[in-house]
Amino acid sequence: METIKLYEHDPYLRRFDATVLRCIPQGKAWHVTLDRTAFYPEGGGQGADHGTLGGAQVSDVQECGGVIVHTCDRALQEGAAVTGELDWQRRFDHMQQHSGEHIVSGMLCAAYHCDNVGFHMGAEAVTIDYNADIPWEGVLAIEHQANRYIWEDHPVRITYPAKEELAALPYRSKKALEGQVRITEFPGADMCACCGTHVVSSAQVGLVKFIGWQKFRGGVRLEVLFGQRAMDCLSASWQQNTAIGRELSVKPEATHAAVLRLKEELAAAKQRCGDMETEHFAALAERYAGAGDVALLCPAMEPDAVRRLCDAVAQRCGGRCAVFTGQDGSYKYAVIQPGADIRAFIKDMNAALHGRGGGRDGFAQGSAACTAEEINAYFGGLNE
Repeated sequence: METIKLYEHDPYLRRFDATVLRCIPQGKAWHVTLDRTAFYPEGGGQGADHGTLGGAQVSDVQECGGVIVHTCDRALQEGAAVTGELDWQRRFDHMQQHSGEHIVSGMLCAAYHCDNVGFHMGAEAVTIDYNADIPWEGVLAIEHQANRYIWEDHPVRITYPAKEELAALPYRSKKALEGQVRITEFPGADMCACCGTHVVSSAQVGLVKFIGWQKFRGGVRLEVLFGQRAMDCLSASWQQNTAIGRELSVKPEATHAAVLRLKEELAAAKQRCGDMETEHFAALAERYAGAGDVALLCPAMEPDAVRRLCDAVAQRCGGRCAVFTGQDGSYKYAVIQPGADIRAFIKDMNAALHGRGGGRDGFAQGSAACTAEEINAYFGGLNE
């Protein structure tokens, strides 16, 4: 006996009465079937409804051969009358996301003569795949068009056309379908065979905001938010941008220009610091000119600076230069001896100083989990 699907006729039904037909233990849960249900089962890219059923929590809903199975956290008596209640916030969110997907897919497929080849309603965003190379600028144009359509408040039509009528309908992604087909139409935007739950008018979708675009399998993969999700995202972005504006002493609409200016200033400051480092490294190199092997323990520096200091000293000392930077338990090192094979030395040093790393052609770098005292003892004293 197939389950009567109340959600197909009234997607706004939040509470309903039904009779328990079967209750079968499944691991730590129970699989419950009813004579009728308002719980939508996972399918078509849309997640399952959650809620309560006769006091039991419903955590999943699946359909198998027309029978809808509810996964519950406790047993329900077979033959008992029960009341089901949906997690309405979750259901309405799914209705907004699914309805919004219809609108943008209908518009994108019409504009770029392509198909929607993948749809997933994630917990945070909706992901849609199209088999056409749709540019980001084109996506934003459709976003504008879709929002205008939403605000015009078009009614949504659900029909069950006869076989002959169905054959004549220009619905999207048309293919051979068996049994009674349910057509969901957003007039002027989309017509598609779909069994999901939808809003009754486009205005209830609220808002569309695309947030991601990437090349995918010869087409594109888009990430998009609808309704409350879109509003929450824009609200959070505005609050964050306003906070950044306060830190930079500019209005929210001027943060991008302010950040670009800061990046330029930072790049100039880094260049000045780099020049000063180079001068300092050159002075140290002169101090150790002809000193032979040199071992230096320095304050924390960037890896590139460690290498540049080591190279500058190695070119002047006439021996091997080793530079360590960091703190006890976590040091980075560079070792350079121009024209020499230092692999054996590095192997011995790593073993003594709990190090990891290596190199070739007279250059090696790595890390050492040791103390300053251990470094000093290994080299028989530090130059600095």
